[in-house]
Amino acid sequence: MNTNQLKDGVVAEHSVGIGTVTRQMLKERAVELALIDGRLVTEVSKSDWEQAKRELTGDSNAESGAERLEAAPESERWDPVPGSIGHIVIVAPGEDEDEEGRSDNERLVAEGVAEAQLDQSLQATIAANQKENGEG
Repeated sequence: MNTNQLKDGVVAEHSVGIGTVTRQMLKERAVELALIDGRLVTEVSKSDWEQAKRELTGDSNAESGAERLEAAPESERWDPVPGSIGHIVIVAPGEDEDEEGRSDNERLVAEGVAEAQLDQSLQATIAANQKENGEG
């Protein structure tokens, strides 16, 4: 299914539009993730890079709902009428909704809250490191 790529990924950081995601932006976010995880700037892992890319580009390797359903054992699937074949009706999301039925506003608010939580985690980690090192 074609999706609107403009609706994927981070739109703004600290209320400023981020534009095209660059390698430098990925590096900065990966370093932030390492710091939040309690590692040094020089200890950025591959998973930090991958998470930074997912966060900034909106790239998701998560399986779709249909793929998860197909992967589940038959005994765990919900069967409203045992023995009936039935069929799946695909409901197209509205123009201003994503696949989960969230409107653009809901998605932007959720992204803003997530960004604020990450920023607070980073600031708390930096403050704790400065306090440990006697800098603050």
